[in-house]
Amino acid sequence: MKVEIDSFSGNKIYPGRGTLFVRGDSKVFRFSSSKSASLFHQRKNPRRIAWTVLYRRQHKKGISEETTKRKNRRTVKHQRAIVGASLDLIKERRSQKPQDRKHARDLKLAKDKEAKKAAKASRKAEKAKSAAAGAQSKFSKQQAKGAFQKVHATSR
Repeated sequence: MKVEIDSFSGNKIYPGRGTLFVRGDSKVFRFSSSKSASLFHQRKNPRRIAWTVLYRRQHKKGISEETTKRKNRRTVKHQRAIVGASLDLIKERRSQKPQDRKHARDLKLAKDKEAKKAAKASRKAEKAKSAAAGAQSKFSKQQAKGAFQKVHATSR
């Protein structure tokens, strides 16, 4: 036994029941009652007519078993060490209070500043030493490397 579906309402049409409408483009429409055929010919939208299957589906009516929501898997956060910082160091830094962190930063900046100052002073002393040595013998870099100086006679 073949059961057809109403083209408008979506209801079942059992054998020997309903009507058949074939449009000019050879598309076949089946109707269970003259009511659904009439509404189809009036070009009514079945999604807006409350008793049709399409309306009930769209408005979630009469769904007997409610689908259970699937539980989302919570992402588990893992702490991993970063290159140059172990996990213990990261945890220690995270647990530090902001004022402690600021104090440590200030100390590091002061230390860096002192180191920079010392490096600059040593460079200055080195330069003065080389200048004193350079005053005794004036050579170009080329001459110091052992190259001889060429004299070019240019005529214009």
